[in-house]
Amino acid sequence: MKKGADSAKGWWYARFRMRWLQDSEPSWHIDLLLAHRVIAPVVNRFSRDISLWRFHRRAVRDAEGHQFSFIFYSSARTARDIIDALKSDALLQKLKHSDMIIQDLYQDTARIYAPGIEDTSDGHWSPAIKKTWPFFIMGVCQMWLALIDETAANIVDQTKTPSIPRMIKFYEKVNDAILLFWREQGSHAFFHHLNAIFGYEALLVREIHLKTF
Repeated sequence: MKKGADSAKGWWYARFRMRWLQDSEPSWHIDLLLAHRVIAPVVNRFSRDISLWRFHRRAVRDAEGHQFSFIFYSSARTARDIIDALKSDALLQKLKHSDMIIQDLYQDTARIYAPGIEDTSDGHWSPAIKKTWPFFIMGVCQMWLALIDETAANIVDQTKTPSIPRMIKFYEKVNDAILLFWREQGSHAFFHHLNAIFGYEALLVREIHLKTF
């Protein structure tokens, strides 16, 4: 990449694929561990150089399987620094050695593949939504990460340097607590207030029963 293009911005990703045994549920709590202990310190360190960022979570029985992604908008120079910081993270290495994480993948920073703010939004959306949604989802992810931090601080962990199995158990508890917040308070805290921002107007929903979005 030429020096002039080195400061141009685009979207980049770091993806982490988790071990997912047959006939078992995904280990969703590993996402929280990665977000809180591996990615959050990097976000804080490079906060002035990252314009937008978000997490993406998925678990489907296909080639990608259970995958947690950190997606961010920055210059190529910053992207290289962030990716280097993630690759060298000691905890990430331990999680890989323990086979909890079976693969980590990083965007090639030799060229910018997605330069536009809207380039990683859903292609079916209108141009206006595609350009503004990244700001919405970053706020959601900031709150989710802060909720992990707040919840973790209130769960007693007597070991300052816990083993990987102990750390995993700890984040199982954190995940359970956050899911309880979601089930019991999500309707009002999230959907009601989001609806209020749009003047309590109705919106189209394809199904009317318990579902995930």
